[in-house]
Amino acid sequence: MIALEIASYFFLIGGAVFSVIGGIGLVRLPEFFSRMHGGGITDTMGAGLVIIGLILLAGPTLTAFKLFVILFFLTITSPSSCHALAKSAILNGLKPQLDIESDIELPNLGGRKPE
Repeated sequence: MIALEIASYFFLIGGAVFSVIGGIGLVRLPEFFSRMHGGGITDTMGAGLVIIGLILLAGPTLTAFKLFVILFFLTITSPSSCHALAKSAILNGLKPQLDIESDIELPNLGGRKPE
């Protein structure tokens, strides 16, 4: 029983660390696409590890099953929403800041022309 609790605390602390790192990334990163990465880390890894830790603490109960269902939907919806948001931003003309020469032309993905 003690090993299960130790593993659960490991996941809870790991989730908290990922959430803090993602929150710092939302504040400190310079542009939209980088900030989306920080938000994705917070949502997927941070919340996911916290939920896994709670599942281990709950044991084989109905609560653990409900937490597993929440984890499943979170794992599916979070990366999908980040991808949809990034694609929408690109299609509406927002270009990522790249560390390459500015004379290289990025391909147009079919969105409106940037102004």
